[in-house]
Amino acid sequence: MNLAEVKCIVSGGAQGLGRHFALRLSQAGAQVAIGDVNPQGLADTLELARGTSGKIHARTLDVSKDSEVQDFVEWAHGAMGGLNGLVNNAGILRDGLLVKKDRHTGEVSVLSREQWDTVLAVNLTGATLLVREVVRKMVQTGRRPGVVVNMSSIARHGNRGQSNYVAAKASLAANTVTWAREFAAFGIRVTAVAPGMIDTPMTRGMHAKAREALVSAIPVGRIGEPEDIWLAVRFCIECDYFNGRTVDVDGGLTM
Repeated sequence: MNLAEVKCIVSGGAQGLGRHFALRLSQAGAQVAIGDVNPQGLADTLELARGTSGKIHARTLDVSKDSEVQDFVEWAHGAMGGLNGLVNNAGILRDGLLVKKDRHTGEVSVLSREQWDTVLAVNLTGATLLVREVVRKMVQTGRRPGVVVNMSSIARHGNRGQSNYVAAKASLAANTVTWAREFAAFGIRVTAVAPGMIDTPMTRGMHAKAREALVSAIPVGRIGEPEDIWLAVRFCIECDYFNGRTVDVDGGLTM
């Protein structure tokens, strides 16, 4: 798929990877509809896109709310004059060990149901709702070819202190295969990118020692940049023979 012909939704477009993807798509001549719960961040992304050859449209979106997702997809389709892509990027962290014992007091604590539900609501349910509604619109309008790029994570292989995040990202990787099989008849490919440690606002909020330990274990010797992940996303969009697979982009951390 030629990037200049893309009319794509990017969720989580107010900062980090989502903002970078939206700007890169717009620079390539694509039309992009970004959604996020952060209206100021959306406005900042629009400002950064001034002068690009494409166009970015922005509207607030809570992906965990079914009605908001449906309304957003309808709006995006109208604003862009069509829809043939989704970069399924919105996500949050609420890390914690499933069961933890304090080494000093002996007190046992657990990952709360709220921590579990909040992450699954955004990272899995919200991502699934977006795929459902975007594909529904493409099928209704007969738009093909189409492409979905799910943002999974190398955490899908298992990562201490991230039971909720791992569950969501592993499910997205597995359903990338499921949906590729289901949507093939409609001319829609489904792919996924699994970032490793990337320098974004989300990872900057990690515990400093944990972040340093992860970075020091990366074989290429540095933390990843948003551009590293964009190159994989671009491949997923442009390569019409790539389908039903997840690409790990982690500097060799999980090899």
